[in-house]
Amino acid sequence: MAQTQPWPVLNYTAWKDTLATLHLWTQIVGKIRLRKMPWLNHSWHVTLYVNPEGLGTGSMPYQHGIFSIDFNFVEHALVVVTSAGGKEKLPLKPMTVADFYQKLFELLYQMDIDVSITDMPSEIPGAIPFSSDTVHHAYDAAQVRDFWSAMVQVHSVFTRFRTGFIGKASPVHFFWGAFDMAVTRFSGRRAPAHNGQMPNMPKLVMQEAYSHEVSSCGFWLGSDQYPHAVFYSYCYPTPDDFSQQPIKPAAAFFSQEMGEFMLNYEDVQQSEDPAATLLDFLRTTYEAAANTANWDRRQLECDLSLYENTYGCYKES
Repeated sequence: MAQTQPWPVLNYTAWKDTLATLHLWTQIVGKIRLRKMPWLNHSWHVTLYVNPEGLGTGSMPYQHGIFSIDFNFVEHALVVVTSAGGKEKLPLKPMTVADFYQKLFELLYQMDIDVSITDMPSEIPGAIPFSSDTVHHAYDAAQVRDFWSAMVQVHSVFTRFRTGFIGKASPVHFFWGAFDMAVTRFSGRRAPAHNGQMPNMPKLVMQEAYSHEVSSCGFWLGSDQYPHAVFYSYCYPTPDDFSQQPIKPAAAFFSQEMGEFMLNYEDVQQSEDPAATLLDFLRTTYEAAANTANWDRRQLECDLSLYENTYGCYKES
């Protein structure tokens, strides 16, 4: 019998070089998806998805049908598959971003997949063009496997949290721009124009992403400025009393600098029941957003307990 996978330790300092390289590799693949997919509201067409072997694009159209690109973190290979019968692999190992970029596009050319992307990373200050980045080249397979194992655990909890809300809600998806996984709920009301902007991202994209009121939560892997993997939850627009609302667990806090609630991954990972601890954070921070912004919760939520058994599965009559 398969054993339940534990929540791994994520030490930012130990794997930050691999994280930086992997972030840029996912941006290259994500930009391919951006170019090949038709626009979907709030940039949902650009995201990657957690799957049983790693991160993948799902099906994308091209001139001969559909194709997909998957980061397989079990075999440590980038796998490209087409509906025309093609399948090629690029081993994932220490190599520069420039080499990864060149090798991937050579592979796509050999498979007759016609696509080009902009050469600059998005949402990264002072970024180096992919084709000339020889700075980032780390790939530690064990650390990547731990990252993916954590993503699997978090994805399951986020998927569970997404239920019970019958208003508009996003998929649980991975944004390669900031290298975070997120799920978002919508009140259904339009929001004031968003004035934020990120490096190498048009302001119009940010405004479309936040065209309607949201309560969003996610999982981010950290940075030199905040060297911890962390869960976050925010709303837009942000009511004045949002930050004052009671939330769980006790380790969670409101960051005035970021304007959002935060909970370090290690506090979840080390808790007696990590999934329950994370669900408490997601549910109470959503309630903080919905209550202070006067969402019509009676119309947006439902009780699924009548339809589920102990394992969260559909009850057969």
